[in-house]
Amino acid sequence: CKAATPQLRFAWKEVDFTWDSPEQRETAIKDGVFVKANNLPLGLARWKNKVFVTVPRWKNGVASSLNYIDLDGAPDQALKPYPSLKDNLVADDAKELPSNSSIISVFRVFVDPCDRLWVMDSGLADILGSANQVVGPSLVIFDLNTNQLLHRYYFKVSDMKEDSFFANIAVDANKDTCDDAFAYVPDLGAYGVVVYSLKQDDSWRVSHHYFHFEPLAGSYKVGGVEFHWTDGVFALALSEPRENGYRTMFFHAFSSTKEFCVSTELLRNYTHIDKNEAFHDFKLLGDRGERTQSSASFYDENTHVLFYTQVNRDGVGCWNSNKPYTPENNPLIFSDPEMYEFLNDLKVDNEGTLWFLSDKL
Repeated sequence: CKAATPQLRFAWKEVDFTWDSPEQRETAIKDGVFVKANNLPLGLARWKNKVFVTVPRWKNGVASSLNYIDLDGAPDQALKPYPSLKDNLVADDAKELPSNSSIISVFRVFVDPCDRLWVMDSGLADILGSANQVVGPSLVIFDLNTNQLLHRYYFKVSDMKEDSFFANIAVDANKDTCDDAFAYVPDLGAYGVVVYSLKQDDSWRVSHHYFHFEPLAGSYKVGGVEFHWTDGVFALALSEPRENGYRTMFFHAFSSTKEFCVSTELLRNYTHIDKNEAFHDFKLLGDRGERTQSSASFYDENTHVLFYTQVNRDGVGCWNSNKPYTPENNPLIFSDPEMYEFLNDLKVDNEGTLWFLSDKL
């Protein structure tokens, strides 16, 4: 966990996509289906030669929300819609999902060891405009070797609250038990975590005080712009399996400078336990210090280091999990307000490379 100099691999002044034909693109622009300025990359994940890049439907005119680029391709290459352009090209005012593999709006994705892409689809188009909930929030799972849809699971009514907003996902899976995977999805708007069991094809909501935002940590200043957010639990990261087979889930609210943890044993069995007794199984690790709000984190199992974005400080921080969680043990590994204004997502791939995406949000 020490200073590093990142390399710029991909960059866009404006995002474009691979279209079926030039005529299709021109028609999309003319009809307002594709509004260049409204397409802003946010999330990423790498699998082999693909780097997945998400483009949420903040506003109208997002042509494709789930995409990938070629690892060995040009720095400003067009985004390739995944699994296809047809699956992503859904009208902002749609009343239903065109097909089961259709994608509405994605913030974050997760690649698991079983060569599957897990997608958290909010189902909400034109978020900052007319806000059309095309379908309810759902988990969408693709087989990366065949690019085929494996499963789609819609959250239950009991998983959601009035202010729920689901934008992130962390997946707990092992190569030898692919069918027994679990997904953990933070609810940053209504302060909870939804747990999904692939084997049971069922989900349940976990609640705790530590999922809420800190009232004194809701102010941000990025690129000279000051704003105030109340985002709750957002960043989740999973450790390697412990001796009992369960992982530790590290988590924090976006508007917070504190880090917490809990065993996935509790999360998996939450419906069968005494909630009052379990309250104290959620632990406070410590505080990173002032202005250390973070939008995303990822734990590297090989080095036991937790990496996380530093939105107010235009960089990435890290913590060696073998050390106490203190400001001194949470250094910035790099910071550059010109290059890395508003870091939004980061991942460590299976080769140990740290990828991150900034979008000047």
